[in-house]
Amino acid sequence: MKHLLRNKNFWVILVTDTGLVCLSCLLAYLIRFEGGIPPEQLDLLMQTLPWIVPLKIAIFAWVGLYRGMWRYTSIGDLINIIKGTVIAAGAVALVLVLVRRFDGFSRSVLILDALITMVLVGGIRLLIRVYIQRTIPASFFNPAFFPFFNADREKRTRLLIVGAGDAAEKMLREILDNPRIHYRPVGFLDDNPRKRGQTIHGVPVLGAIEEIETLPIQFDEILIAIPSAPGDVMRRVVELCDRTGKRFRTIPKINELIEGRITVNAIREVRLEDLVNRQEVRLDPERISRFLCGKRILVTGAGGSIGSELVRQISRFQPQVVGLLDFSELNLFLIEQEFQRRLCSLPTVSFLTDIRDREALKAVMERFRPHILFHAAAYKHVPMQERHPREAVLNNVLGTRNLVDLAVESEVERFVLVSTDKAVRPTNVMGATKRVAELFVENMNGKQVTRFVAVRFGNVFSSSGSAIPIFQEQIASGGPVTVTHPDVRRYFMSIPEAAQLILQAGAMGEGGEIFILDMGEPIRIVDMARDLIRLHGLEPDRDIAIEFTGLRPGEKLHEELITYGEGIVPTTHEKIMVLRGKTLDGATLLAKIEALLTIAKQGDGDAIRKKLRDIVPEYAPPS
Repeated sequence: MKHLLRNKNFWVILVTDTGLVCLSCLLAYLIRFEGGIPPEQLDLLMQTLPWIVPLKIAIFAWVGLYRGMWRYTSIGDLINIIKGTVIAAGAVALVLVLVRRFDGFSRSVLILDALITMVLVGGIRLLIRVYIQRTIPASFFNPAFFPFFNADREKRTRLLIVGAGDAAEKMLREILDNPRIHYRPVGFLDDNPRKRGQTIHGVPVLGAIEEIETLPIQFDEILIAIPSAPGDVMRRVVELCDRTGKRFRTIPKINELIEGRITVNAIREVRLEDLVNRQEVRLDPERISRFLCGKRILVTGAGGSIGSELVRQISRFQPQVVGLLDFSELNLFLIEQEFQRRLCSLPTVSFLTDIRDREALKAVMERFRPHILFHAAAYKHVPMQERHPREAVLNNVLGTRNLVDLAVESEVERFVLVSTDKAVRPTNVMGATKRVAELFVENMNGKQVTRFVAVRFGNVFSSSGSAIPIFQEQIASGGPVTVTHPDVRRYFMSIPEAAQLILQAGAMGEGGEIFILDMGEPIRIVDMARDLIRLHGLEPDRDIAIEFTGLRPGEKLHEELITYGEGIVPTTHEKIMVLRGKTLDGATLLAKIEALLTIAKQGDGDAIRKKLRDIVPEYAPPS
C-alpha cells in the first residue's frame, strides 16, 4: 500500500474514479427523474454523496482494482469492477436501511447508479487500453477527427501471423500490450476451418495457410506461430511463405525457451532444426529439480555449444551456484556476459582452466567443492584430431581422468560425462578417445562415493565447428556448398533438446550407466544443405552449387549409437535408453590408459593409434 501511495499514477486513477463515481450518482438521478431532479431529492443527493463516494472507492481498493495498470486492463479487472460495484451497492443499501430505513430514497436510483458506475469506470479503462494499443481499425474513426488513433499506424510493420492457437494469441497480446513493439497485426491464417471468419482480440482469421499468396490484404512480414508443428508441416509452411517474397520468422519451440514463456523477444529466423521431424522433449522437472536445486554445480566446457546450453538449462532449477570452467578465454567471456545480461540472479563463478593441468584443476575443486560435475569439455573436430592425435588423447582422456580422480577426492555426488555417437565402433581418433573416456568413467563407478554416468548422443544443430555454420558461411559467400558424400547421414538434435536430456539422464543415473539419447532418424547431409540454401531464399544447384569432396580421414558414411556386445534397456523416459555391455577388468584398463598417456606425451601418432586399438578393439582407423 505504501508503494501505491508513492505512485503518482495511483493518484491520477483515484481522482478519475472519484469524479466518475460522482458523475454516476448525478446521472442516475437525472435518468430516474427524467432530467429534472426535485429539490428534496437534490438535497438527499448532496447529503449522501460525501459518504457514498469514499465508500465506493474504498471497496474498489479492497477488491484489488488499483493494483492493475490501465494499459493492461483485462477481464479480471472488469470482473473486479463488477464485483466492487455490486458490493458497494449492497453496502450503500445497508447503510440507508440502518440510518434512514430507505425513507425518501429511490431504489431505482441505486440500481441505475450501479450500472452507470460499471460503464464509466470500466469504459474509461478500456478506452485507455484501446488508445495505447491502437487496436481500433483505421476505418472506425475518421483520421481527420481522431488523429491520435492513427498517428503512427501507417509506420508500423504489417504482420501476418500463421497459426491461430494459444502461442499466436500470446504473441498478439504482447504486441498489443506494448506500444514500443512496432508491429500492426493484420490477420491470422490457420488450417482449422472452424476458426475462419473469427477474430482474436479484434484481428481476423483470414483463411487457410494455403491461401497466403492470394490474400486480399497487404502485409510486410510473416510470423510463423505454431511451435508444436512437426517438421513436415513446418517445411510446407516455410515453402508457402517463401513464395510470397516477404520476410518470415518464427517463434521457438517451448523446450528452447529458458523461462518457458513465449515473448516477442524470442522471435527468430527459421532454422534447419525447425524442419526436422522431432517430437518435443518431455521432461520430469520435479526429478531434475531434486537433482539440481540448491547444489553447487560445475560445468566444464561451459562456453561451448553443449556446455553453455547446459548452464542455461541448469539455471531454471535454482542451483546454489554454477561454476563455469573453460580453457577458451573468449567462450568464457561470452557466457559470463550472457549471464550478466539475462540471468544475473544466478550466482556463477568462472574458471579459466585447462583440464589437462591437474594442479590447476585441483585448486578449482578445492575452492568450489561441487556437488555435481557435468564434463562437456572435449576436442571434437574429427579431421583436426586425426592430424593431432596427441592433443586428442591428452584433452579427451587425460583431462577426463584428472576430473574423475579429483571428483573422487572431493566426494562429488555425481559425475556426468557428455559423450558422442562417434565413440561407437570408432574410425577416428576423436571417437576412440571418447570411448576410452566412457570406459574409464564406467570403470570408476562403485568404488567411491561418487556416482559416474555417461550420456552418448549424435550431432547437434549449429554447434561450433559443425557442418551447418560452415554451410552458412559458404552460402553467404555465394557457394559452392561442399558435402563430403551424397549418401553421408548423421543423427541430429537441437542443442536445447540435447542439454535437457543430459540433465534428465543425469538425474536418473544410479551409477555406472551409459545412457543413449533417442536421436530419431538419421538425416542425409546433402538434404540438409539443400534445405539451408532454401532458407536463405535461394535455389540449390541454380543459385548455389553443391559439390561433393569425398569422405575425410576417419569419417563414416553412417554413425551408430551402440556397438557390438552392447544391448539397449529402456528407461522411464521414452527418449533415454541405457546400455548394457561387457565389463572390462579394471586394473588392466587403468594400466592400458596409463600406457596410452605415456605414449601420447611422446607424440608418436602411429603408436597412439595402435594403443587406442588395444584399449578399444572395435576401433578401425583408416588405412
